[in-house]
Amino acid sequence: MNRRKAVETIAALGGATFGAANAGAQAPPSVAYSGRLRPGLVAYTYRNELQSKKLSYEDVIRMTADMGLEGLDTTVYWFPDTSAQYLASLRRTAYKNGVSLYSVAVRVRLCQPTADLQEAEVANAKKWVDVAERLGATHVRVFGGAIPKGATEEQAIAWAAEVLKRAVEYSGSKGIILGVEDDGGLTTNAGPTIEIVKRADSPWAGMNLDCGNFPKDGYAQIAMAIPYAVSTHIKAQVSTPEGKKEKADFSRIFGLLARGGYRGFVSLEYEETDAMTAVPGIAAELKRAAAAYRG
Repeated sequence: MNRRKAVETIAALGGATFGAANAGAQAPPSVAYSGRLRPGLVAYTYRNELQSKKLSYEDVIRMTADMGLEGLDTTVYWFPDTSAQYLASLRRTAYKNGVSLYSVAVRVRLCQPTADLQEAEVANAKKWVDVAERLGATHVRVFGGAIPKGATEEQAIAWAAEVLKRAVEYSGSKGIILGVEDDGGLTTNAGPTIEIVKRADSPWAGMNLDCGNFPKDGYAQIAMAIPYAVSTHIKAQVSTPEGKKEKADFSRIFGLLARGGYRGFVSLEYEETDAMTAVPGIAAELKRAAAAYRG
């Protein structure tokens, strides 16, 4: 069964499957596919501490290892610099702690309405691809961006897809995947995000699936996105069909990912303000959920 067919099967099961998961009866993975999911951390979790310099990136790498997480998505906003010397130092710290610096998260915004703006954003993406290469990461997270005033969603998708297509021509030559995150604006929901990726038409383009960002019907949106996911964030909360936030069921999300054929990191992005005290406990939950799908 291919990934898309698997997701269609998940959707057809409806509430019965999801109800079982919520009741603590998450079915084991199939014999044919046991999953290969790795628990990780998104550095944005410690944004306040990094911004205030209470923590350095080296500290966050060591904390990731101490919590038993395997990878770090390195949000670049708080890198002190991107010199070859600094990036090499981070690579060494990560290696010594057994942590994979697998992803670089940047503020590239794909939806640009003019040729000049598109060219500038392609150049911006290339700059961060080069940083990712020096860091040893194989994934760069980008945003879709806002829909420009007066533009239609269709126009915005076309603009974003054009920038993504040109950017992945470069990233692919470096062996680096670009993942478009569902994170407001044009890419608030799975549908437009997937369409951008499809139009880029490249094995180096995919979706950075953030399971907690969908404003409504989070689990259904996750299932829709899985066939296109190249990196995954998981939050402490997920949206209900009515648009409310509830505690995320990690076992349910990991089950969806595994059955949908996703392999790779599933990294915690904690957005509340008490990260230093709350994250270790949530990380333990994440590891327990991942244990059934380690491969």
